[in-house]
Amino acid sequence: MRRLGYDQTGPHKVQVALDAASQFRTLRDVARLISSSGDLDLTLQQLVYAACQNPPWVMGSVMSIDQKNGHAQVMTRYDPTLLETRLEGRWNLATSPTLVALSRNEPVVIADAFLAKEFPGYRKEAVERGYHTVVVLPMGCADAEGRSMVLTVQSREVVAVGEEELTFLSSIVHLGVIAVEKSHRLRADRLLTERLQTALAVHSRLLSQVLSDGSVSSATAMISQLFPNPVIAIDFSASLIVAGRSPRPELYNDAAWQAAVRAGFGKQFMHAARFAIDVSREGPRDLFLDDGHKRLRITANIEPLSVDGEAVGALIMFPQSEILEELDHLMLESAKFALSVQMMRSYIRFQNETRTLTDLFKEIFDGRWRDAEDVAARARRLGIDPSLAARLITISSTGDAQAKQGLSIDAHRSVARIVQHHHEDGRVVTLGDTIICHAPPRQPGRTDRSDPLIRSILDEAVRIFGEEPILVEVGLRGGLDDYPVAWVRCQRIVSLARRFGRRGALTAQDFGPFPQLLAAADTSEVKLFVESSVGAMVRHDAKRGTAYLETLSKYLGTGCRGQACADVMGLHVTTLRYRLARVRELFGIEFGTQEQRFSLELAIRLYASLSGSSPLARSLRR
Repeated sequence: MRRLGYDQTGPHKVQVALDAASQFRTLRDVARLISSSGDLDLTLQQLVYAACQNPPWVMGSVMSIDQKNGHAQVMTRYDPTLLETRLEGRWNLATSPTLVALSRNEPVVIADAFLAKEFPGYRKEAVERGYHTVVVLPMGCADAEGRSMVLTVQSREVVAVGEEELTFLSSIVHLGVIAVEKSHRLRADRLLTERLQTALAVHSRLLSQVLSDGSVSSATAMISQLFPNPVIAIDFSASLIVAGRSPRPELYNDAAWQAAVRAGFGKQFMHAARFAIDVSREGPRDLFLDDGHKRLRITANIEPLSVDGEAVGALIMFPQSEILEELDHLMLESAKFALSVQMMRSYIRFQNETRTLTDLFKEIFDGRWRDAEDVAARARRLGIDPSLAARLITISSTGDAQAKQGLSIDAHRSVARIVQHHHEDGRVVTLGDTIICHAPPRQPGRTDRSDPLIRSILDEAVRIFGEEPILVEVGLRGGLDDYPVAWVRCQRIVSLARRFGRRGALTAQDFGPFPQLLAAADTSEVKLFVESSVGAMVRHDAKRGTAYLETLSKYLGTGCRGQACADVMGLHVTTLRYRLARVRELFGIEFGTQEQRFSLELAIRLYASLSGSSPLARSLRR
């Protein structure tokens, strides 16, 4: 059915007969093209062409609207009369009706662009290209970059745009939306396929790396190249930290970032990884880093790497977006698998070496070997020559052994790395809650604090335990028989340190003879002796604020000379004699003979060694 109208040109408003059959054929052809083609640019070109094959529209375009930057960009256009003319491809939104169409989400009709003062850009081009009526239709979709799209058509005459014509143009727009959405789906499917192929290739290459028995460093380098996010791999067994690409390229390039991780950031990442694994916290977290020059806050995911249920390392990933997609998780699992296998090798090797050395040291320390030559031969095969002078260094925590048991393996690995750094022939084992280092003798003239090995071990142990540990060093002259004696001496000093709350690098000389006597003697027998000798006096002084124990100690210390003791205590000699008489009267203590005085002085010295917060001293005061 055709509608009759005036077919005259010029700036006067006319009506043009519309051919419904032609419009339907146009829509059919566009739909067929959309169904058969996946080329969005070609489809949009045909879309504009189809719209302009029905009078009165002779030219048109599809534009994307970049509201952020304030301009409209022509994606494709149709104008058969100006093929050789260079046309404007970008419009300022302030002078374009497209922004009005988008904000209202409805078509905008410019009856005569020659007279459109509110759109000076269109008015200028209308004069240059000779068009009058313009229709701008929002398409309700976006291009690949997320910018809104509009369809515009122009007529060389001033025409009255009716509902039928707007319906036809809206149908063209709807088909365009279908084409755009189809293109987006195809593009998403293509990207998904590419990423899936990438993930499978990553998994295959990492598997080949694992099977080739590569190192943690080489596996991390491959993961850094293949994984979309920057990563850091941490191997607890080797105390190794390997950094890949920089997560903050605006602050550090890749080389500077790797240097910063090797220097100041490494220990902070190691501590954060251990803490995250201990508290079993999942999800991204903010890490605060300080390399002495810059302070940095960075978001990271810390993924534990485990062997037989025990954490052997961690993979730290710096996500570039807040949400990881499914394929990102697939690639992450592949990376974790590859690193776990690599670390499993070093872990198993470490366990085997440790188990063998531990069995050897247990046998040597027990001193129950049957064949000394066989034991010495086994030791030499493991890199230890018992006939040479050496030193035993023991590291123990000051707290409960059970509370520190979870840190023992971690501490063992760290100490072993330090010992190997200072002495290639050094060996480290763990017995109970004590780490034992076998190392060459200390160089002459070096003290505990000036010895590089001792200083490094103490610093590392403070980082692991959170406090300075008990470190005991005992020299070995050479020979298997020296080892059990040295081990007993170490245990005795550790026992004294825990009893008296001491820590750091300690020797027997730090405690004097009486604490060593306590460590060697049976505690219950010592307690009974001290209790029977001065226990009642201790409790009396604690309850009533008297100083009988001090008076008796000073009296015995001055050789039982009254005037000398009174002068030391600042008392009159009569007062001293009264106090000593009260000691005899209240506690039945006699100190007239040499044996009595020796027994009392020994009891007081032992009590002084137990004074403070020790359980035995508290029990004597109760």
